[in-house]
Amino acid sequence: MLLTIDVGNTHTVLGLFDGEDIVEHWRISTDPRRTADELAVLLQGLMGMHPLLGEELGDGIDGIAICATVPSVLHELREVTRRYYGDVPAVLVEPGVKTGVPILTDHPKEVGADRIINAVAAVELYGGPAIVVDFGTATTFDAVSARGEYIGGVIAPGIEISVDALGVKGAQLRKIEVARPRSVIGKNTVEAMQSGIVYGFAGQVDGVVNRMARELADDPDDVTVIATGGLAPMVLGESSVIDEHEPWLTLMGLRLVYERNVSRM
Repeated sequence: MLLTIDVGNTHTVLGLFDGEDIVEHWRISTDPRRTADELAVLLQGLMGMHPLLGEELGDGIDGIAICATVPSVLHELREVTRRYYGDVPAVLVEPGVKTGVPILTDHPKEVGADRIINAVAAVELYGGPAIVVDFGTATTFDAVSARGEYIGGVIAPGIEISVDALGVKGAQLRKIEVARPRSVIGKNTVEAMQSGIVYGFAGQVDGVVNRMARELADDPDDVTVIATGGLAPMVLGESSVIDEHEPWLTLMGLRLVYERNVSRM
């Protein structure tokens, strides 16, 4: 089976693939202070609970694919693959790795690996033109052309960043649970903040996507809009532009990149 690891700024998502099917997944906090040995223990604890894997670290794992936006974690995961999975083919997404998606930006190396991986999966699953909206630490909007090229995107503060900022900067405000309120017009401070977050972000998504779609295609209706990321469900029901919700888009992209590179190793 293939182990895929997507390291984000806040959370790390792990997925276990049996062929093309994701059979298990986990979400843990991203801690740049964890060492390779600590990460290995954590992986052993998670995968040791799965019935298709053995109790020993590495049992049942035939391949590993990793992308990371946190360099220190990528460094430690590289050490994990070397020390604990030495006989298992591993693909770490970085410059030089074959993705199959041309990056047509001013500085291709500056584009986050997860954003490229999302584009890979979007092209494979839906074709182009497409826009991927990823609700993570930041909310990112990534544009894929009709020819399957990554041509750029938009980066905005994420939902949790905005909630934290309100709680810190607002003298009479506090951190709240991100949840859909009873109505748009809040009857108390918490519901008013929840309304601002949920409906404010839905409006942001609709506005940004509509503008991107007009630049991306002669007919904006030809553009497929895919939502992913842990906080996507908060906005899905309120946005009018999202066509598809794929929570494991990044993990699927990692599987595809692994398959495109492992034969070259």
